[in-house]
Amino acid sequence: NISSEIPENFALSQNYPNPFNPMTKIKFQLPENGSVRLAVFDILGKEVTGLVDEFKKKGYHSVKFDAGNLASGIYFYTIQAGEFRQTKKLLLVR
Repeated sequence: NISSEIPENFALSQNYPNPFNPMTKIKFQLPENGSVRLAVFDILGKEVTGLVDEFKKKGYHSVKFDAGNLASGIYFYTIQAGEFRQTKKLLLVR
């Protein structure tokens, strides 16, 4: 999803809902076009899924994460867009 508004800064929002079971939404904003990677990792730092790995246009974006095949627990999601990198925690509760 892309909005016509252009954000001033890079940002990664907290997923909603959190805790979740098994679907959640992750939003992020990009002030410029570029390559974006968004991935989910387990508590040990092992990547469990890649959600985004492509060129994205500047603006507001969201992606749905279906954790139906994962065990309950704490996970982390990290975005890398240019020099911007940020990680947030999410909680899957069955």
